Amino acid sequence: MKQAWRFAFLAIGIVVAGDGTLAQATQDGPTVEAAKKAWSFEASAFTYLLPDERDYAQPTFMADRGRLHLEARYNYEGLRAGSAWIGYNWSFGEKVTLDLTPMVGGVFGDTTGIAPGYKALLSWRKLELSSESEYVFDTGSSPDSFFYTWSELAWAPADWCRLGLVVQRTKVYKTDFDIQRGFLVGFAYKRATFTTYVFNPDASQPTVVLGAGFSF
Repeated sequence: MKQAWRFAFLAIGIVVAGDGTLAQATQDGPTVEAAKKAWSFEASAFTYLLPDERDYAQPTFMADRGRLHLEARYNYEGLRAGSAWIGYNWSFGEKVTLDLTPMVGGVFGDTTGIAPGYKALLSWRKLELSSESEYVFDTGSSPDSFFYTWSELAWAPADWCRLGLVVQRTKVYKTDFDIQRGFLVGFAYKRATFTTYVFNPDASQPTVVLGAGFSF
C-alpha cells in the first residue's frame, strides 16, 4: 500500500501545482479571475434513522476557491472514521452544464486507507443528475476495500423545491440490499436546504435519512 500513499501525495501535488501554474500561465485570462474569487463554504449533516441499528449523523464540510476543492467527512466511509479530500473543479457547457471534481482523499479512524473519487453534477433546465463516488483502498485489510456511491436524479418544479430518486451503496451499516434505492423530497430557503430521503420504501422497515445544508 506504500505505492497507494505515494500516488495520493503525487495527486495532491499535481492539483495544487496545477492550480497555481494555470493561473500564472494565463495572467490576462478568465482563469486568473476565477482564482481570485473569495472562498465559498458549505456545511451539511445527514442523520440516518436505521430500523435495526443505532442512528448516527454524517457531517460534511466543503471549501472551494476557484479550481481548488477541499472536503472533510465523518462517518461516511465507516462509523468512527473521518476522511480529508482535495480536488480540482471543472465546469463545462452552457445549456447543458457539467460540474466535475476529481478528488483524492485519506481515510483515518476505525477505517484507514486511500480513496480516489469524484463529484459530478449534470444539469439541464429543471433536471439535475448528481453523483459522488469513491473507492476506498483499505490499508488495514485489503479484503475490506470497497466502492461507495451516492447518486440523485432530481426535478425542481420551483426554486425552493426538489423531487427525485436516489441510490446509494454503503458499508457503514448492514442492509439486505447491495444497492439501496429510494426517493427524495427537498426544500430550500435562502442559503439553507432540507431534504428527506426514504431508502427501500417497499421494505417493511425503510431507512430514512434527514439532510440539512447551509452555504456561506
